[in-house]
Amino acid sequence: MMRNMHCDVQRHNRHRFKNLIGSLVLSAAIVAPAVVVPSAKAQDAEVHVRVYDRDHKDYHNWDDREDHAYRSYLNEQHRDYVEYKRLNRKEQREYWNWRHDHPDRDDR
Repeated sequence: MMRNMHCDVQRHNRHRFKNLIGSLVLSAAIVAPAVVVPSAKAQDAEVHVRVYDRDHKDYHNWDDREDHAYRSYLNEQHRDYVEYKRLNRKEQREYWNWRHDHPDRDDR
């Protein structure tokens, strides 16, 4: 009888151990994607929108650098700040023409 009780305890302990291992594996599977996602490239997070320039037939990423250039353009033109997307087509065309004449310098 003592031997049967000992076998029952061992069986119970094995069952608990398997449940523990299963829970750990499941927890790792749930947590792993959350750990990987924040390691995305920082530059990917900076691009807010992509804008197509019809006249020059090219795309521009509207990121911090483009926003800085746009604000410089407005300052140079003595204009108050207005969101780019609020400009009419003519004003957008004027900005892109200016922008192509004022490319980014890589030595900043």
